[in-house]
Amino acid sequence: MAKTVEGPDGRPRCAWCAAAPEFFAYHDREWGFPVGDDIRLFEKICLEGFQSGLSWRTILTKRENFRNAFDGFDYDKIALYDETDIDRLLQDAGIVRHRGKIEAVLNNARRAQELVAETGSLAAYFWGFEPDPRDLPKPQTVSTSPVSIALSKDLKKRGWKFVGPTTIFAFMQAMGLINDHATGCALRAEAEAARAAFKRPTA
Repeated sequence: MAKTVEGPDGRPRCAWCAAAPEFFAYHDREWGFPVGDDIRLFEKICLEGFQSGLSWRTILTKRENFRNAFDGFDYDKIALYDETDIDRLLQDAGIVRHRGKIEAVLNNARRAQELVAETGSLAAYFWGFEPDPRDLPKPQTVSTSPVSIALSKDLKKRGWKFVGPTTIFAFMQAMGLINDHATGCALRAEAEAARAAFKRPTA
């Protein structure tokens, strides 16, 4: 059984929450709950890319700054960015100023438009990779999976950047495509109920 820690209300939470006080709210309100909104899905995959080599606490602390800098992660707006916008973003101390990662967001916004034109929505595409829960390993025992590897490979084939298998697995955990809350976590049942009630997007 994956380890847990006591939360502010005395109930057990996934052990990673102990790493920072702000993790509890993120864990309880967002992590592992299903998301069908294209903007939120695009934001998360971008932020997971920015996290590469860094801590999630760094990204979570700067999330509002990222949203302000990238037009709320509206990929249609970001797809129109040019070198002037890259220069602006590289001067923005409120975000992670990494040229490769910034350029990846611009690239991925254009790839997102292509994907929506093909599949109807990002949500329909990503949820098409939802694994059968019976095929999943025990919660929080792996950092990649056969599905995250397959999704990563498909995205890369489509020209997406900073979408390696570990990044994609973290994306799947956070967006509720899998329920990876620890077995003893008080939120595991809530996340599972939300997944059961969630209508899988098809277009």
